[in-house]
Amino acid sequence: MVHMRRRFLPRPLAAVLAGLAMAVACGREAPREPAPARVPEARQDARTVPSSPPRVVFLGDSLTAGYGLGAGEDYPSLVRLRLREAGVAVDVVNAGVSGDTSAGGLRRLDWSLDGHVAVLVVALGGNDALRGLSTDDLRRNLAAIIDAARARRVTVVLAGMEAPPNLGRAYTTAFRQTYRDLAAQYRIALVPFLLEGVAGQPALNQADLIHPNAEGAKRIASLVWPFVERALREAPPHD
Repeated sequence: MVHMRRRFLPRPLAAVLAGLAMAVACGREAPREPAPARVPEARQDARTVPSSPPRVVFLGDSLTAGYGLGAGEDYPSLVRLRLREAGVAVDVVNAGVSGDTSAGGLRRLDWSLDGHVAVLVVALGGNDALRGLSTDDLRRNLAAIIDAARARRVTVVLAGMEAPPNLGRAYTTAFRQTYRDLAAQYRIALVPFLLEGVAGQPALNQADLIHPNAEGAKRIASLVWPFVERALREAPPHD
């Protein structure tokens, strides 16, 4: 997956993140999602083949993959629907894999950036926090992802995550700051917290209080949508 008197996070959010930490400690991890099948392109004369539409790729974990949701209920699919309703001709690729860390996302980045990718939404790091992995490693992995995307002229949107408060104030602060620093360093758009308004809300989560339900996914899509729409407008043209 992934995903005060405590002063680090609001109490409902602190509770759900603590629950996530317990789930990881017990070895509970959502099954990995199968990679989407590739559809072979028809052979045509190169002069008559229309250019392929740009792609928006969501690189994430079970929150992105839509663990526990029905077909079309994950937030990338809902963003795809909004784009189509707005008349924007793009392909949306859900590259979410349950249980993935920032290192896992980096390892499969080449496949994720295959084709005419215009925008990459990076929604990784929740599992790094739940496992207490180094924030320095998180920073390096996310930076490597951003560097590789920018080298291919792909516009990046970075989605922030929060760390469980039981890991201590120094860690939770450093974790949160990692996303802010990278966004400032690379001058890219930052969604401060992917689960804003959803985490800790029973009505917006599945029974595990970890993964958003269909309504929660709608909230996430509404949060992410403006960033994606803006990124598509600002994305450089591909040859």
